[in-house]
Amino acid sequence: MEDNEKKKALRKNLLEKRDNTSHDMLIIASKKIHKKITKIFAFRNAQKIGLYYPIGSEIFTQDIIQELLSKGKQVFLPKINEENIEFRKITDFSSLETGSYDIMEPNETCPTNNDLDVILVPTVGISQTGVRLGYGHGFYDRFLAIHKTTTISLILEKQILKNIPKLEHDVLMDWIVTEEKIYEIQK
Repeated sequence: MEDNEKKKALRKNLLEKRDNTSHDMLIIASKKIHKKITKIFAFRNAQKIGLYYPIGSEIFTQDIIQELLSKGKQVFLPKINEENIEFRKITDFSSLETGSYDIMEPNETCPTNNDLDVILVPTVGISQTGVRLGYGHGFYDRFLAIHKTTTISLILEKQILKNIPKLEHDVLMDWIVTEEKIYEIQK
């Protein structure tokens, strides 16, 4: 999927800014986000939840995953399959293995189900109108164009921008959760 130059420059800048966040601050922000996300009705009542296993300076999701599993919710993580992602059900962290891009993903024995109630989407930057900037591979945009579901972007407050150029294939997020606020996107 083609990525324009302005988005590439924004992504580089936002990743540098996020990578400069201390590990301790990321832990604190992740815990605050974990508390806030439970206030969203669509998340709280969801039975089949798609999440991601964090890489680098992404918001830590391990505690959210563990809590959902302990509550008996069905937890699904993405697995890259050529140019697309599919979501596979995990029952614990031992179901994970290192996959594409050195990201922890479900192993081949985990069942696939792409009909999810809600998906927490990894995000590099996002606009106040819900235009998400990912890593530029288009996996989530392609998935979400086909599989309509509630989307929640987990991100640091400092990664929210006034404007991100929206391309035709970009799928808007429904919610943004930061360490400071919850934003519901009006579409």
